[in-house]
Amino acid sequence: MSAWQLPFVRPASLADRHFSTVIVGAGINGVGVFRDLCLQRVDCLIVDKGDFSAGASSAPSRMIHGGLRYLENGSFSLVAEATRERNLLLRNAPHLVQPLKTVVPLSSFFGGLMSSALKFFGRKPPQRTRGLLAVAAGLRLYDLLGRRQRVMPNHRISRVPPGDRSLFRSAVRWTATFFDAWISHPEWLILELIGDACRDQPRSAAANYCRVMGCAGNIITLRDEITGALVRVTADTVVNASGAWLDRNTAVLGGAGPRVMGTKGSHLVLDHPALRDALKGRMAYFEAVDGRVCIVYPFLDRVLVGSTDIPVDDPDRIETEPEEVDYLLEVLAEVFPNLRFGRGDVVYTYVGVRPLARSDADKPGQISRDHSVVLDPPSATRDIPVVGLVGGKWTTFRALAEEAVDEVLKQLGRPRTASTDMLPIGGGAELPADAQATERFLDRLVAASGMSRTRAQVLLKRYGSKALPLAQRLAASGDMPLRHAPGYSVAELSYLCLETGVVHLDDLVIRRTLLAIRGLVTDAALAEIAGIAADALGWDAAQQHAELHACATALRERHGVRLSPVAADAPASFDASLMTPQALGQAST
Repeated sequence: MSAWQLPFVRPASLADRHFSTVIVGAGINGVGVFRDLCLQRVDCLIVDKGDFSAGASSAPSRMIHGGLRYLENGSFSLVAEATRERNLLLRNAPHLVQPLKTVVPLSSFFGGLMSSALKFFGRKPPQRTRGLLAVAAGLRLYDLLGRRQRVMPNHRISRVPPGDRSLFRSAVRWTATFFDAWISHPEWLILELIGDACRDQPRSAAANYCRVMGCAGNIITLRDEITGALVRVTADTVVNASGAWLDRNTAVLGGAGPRVMGTKGSHLVLDHPALRDALKGRMAYFEAVDGRVCIVYPFLDRVLVGSTDIPVDDPDRIETEPEEVDYLLEVLAEVFPNLRFGRGDVVYTYVGVRPLARSDADKPGQISRDHSVVLDPPSATRDIPVVGLVGGKWTTFRALAEEAVDEVLKQLGRPRTASTDMLPIGGGAELPADAQATERFLDRLVAASGMSRTRAQVLLKRYGSKALPLAQRLAASGDMPLRHAPGYSVAELSYLCLETGVVHLDDLVIRRTLLAIRGLVTDAALAEIAGIAADALGWDAAQQHAELHACATALRERHGVRLSPVAADAPASFDASLMTPQALGQAST
C-alpha cells in the first residue's frame, strides 16, 4: 500500500469479517478514536451513513481554539484542555492549522464585570457588553491555562491603533489582542487521520454511505446506502461517535438515552475585499447587541463570518435560514459601520449541528461544550459493550478520543502502547520548519516533478509533506489545470476520486476540495468537474447527469451558491460536458 492509497471500501467487501471494534460515525471524534485504536494495533472498522466528515465536522467555524468565553461558565478544565489541544494541533498539523491573531474591540472600561460574576456563579445577568477589565482578566487566565505546549505570544491590550480607527465603530476605545488558531481544510485532516490509522493497522477499514441497522449478539448489520444491500460483520466492541445522531444510533444498538441535544451554527463566507484587507490577517471577536459572540476573519481569499446558535430537533433537516443570513450581516454592519454588506457579498453558507450534552440551560450559549464517555454494557440482545462519546469540540477531538480508547482497551483487555499527543498528522510529518527549509523542499519538489514553483507552493500548502510524492504522480499524468477552476488539475481531481472514498460529486466538490467554500464553483466548473469524476469513477451519461443535478441542487439550496438549475428531465444520453465552453468551440484542456 502506498502512502497515498487509502483503504476505503464498499460494504460488500466487509461481509462476514470480524473486527475488534466497529466505530459508528466518521466525523472528527469517530476518526480520532479510529486513529488512536489503530495506533494500538487494534483492528477497526469505521462507518458513516453519509460521507466522511459530512456532518458537523465539515461545518465548524474552522477555528482551533480554547474557548475564551467558556471561562465565564467556570469551565476551567475544558479551556485548559482545549488550549493544550490547540497547541498540539499547531505542532502536529502545521500544514493545515496555523496561528490566528485575534482582536477584541472594547468600548467600556468596567462593562461586564458584574455580568461575568453573575454568570460564573450560575445567575442570569443583564445583557451588557464586556469591558476592558473583564476581558483583561479573562485573557490573563486564558494565557495561564494555555501555557502547556504554547508556541504563540501572550495577549496585550492597547488604545485603538490609528489604522483601525476607521474599521470599528467610533465608540471603540481599546483593542485586546490574543492568539488562537484556524484550520484551512478540516475535512482533509479527517482523511489524513484515516490514512495514518490504516498505515498503522492495515487490517482496519473505512466505509462511507454505510448505515448501521442493528446489533444482535456480536453481529452488526450494515446497509450500503448506495445499493441497499445488507451485510453483517462481527465485533468485540462498538463505539458510538455519531455526534448529534448519538441517541438515534444508541436506540439502533440497544443502549440507554437520551444523552444529547443539538444547536445549529450557521456561517457565511463573503467575497468582500475591503473587509478582508482591513482585517489584516486578524480575526475580530466581538459581541452582538443580543450578547451572542460572533467572529469574522480572513479565510483564504474570502471572509468567514459566524455564527448562530439555535436549538434544533432533527440534525438531518437543517439549513441556513434567510433570517440567519440577515442577522449575521446586520451584526457586521453594527461592528464595522464604515463598510457596506449585502446578500450579494455572500458566496457560500454552511450549517452544522453541535452535539451538546443534554442541559436545561436557558440559552444555547450557556450549555457546556465539555465531553464525556459513557458505557452501555452488554444487554439481553447484545453481547458486546457500546462506548458512547457525548458532546465535544473539534479542537478537543484527540483528548476525547484518548479517553474513549482507554475505555475500549479496558473492555478488550488490552493495554495502551502509544500516545497520539505528539504524533504528526498526515502531511504535517517532516514538514519544513522554517523559510529556508521550505525553499529547499520546494527545490526538491520542482526538480522531481518538473512543475512550476507556483504550483509546487500550492500543493505544499494543500498537502504538506505529502506534496512531494503526489506531485510526481500528478506530473506523470500531465497535471493539466482545469479550464474553469485552474487551482486544481484534472489529475489531482482524478486522484481524489480514486483514492479518497469519493462516491458522489458533492463529496468531491464540497469536502475533498476548497472550491465550494471559496465560491469558485460556477455552472461551467461544476460540469467540467462532473466530467472528470465520471471518467475516474466509471459513471455513464445518465449517472453523470444525476450527480450533476444533485450536487447543483445541494450547492444552491444548502449553501446559497448561485447556480443555474440543471434540468431534471434531461434525456438519459445527456452529457454534462455539453454545458462547457469547450463544446461551443473553445480550446479544450
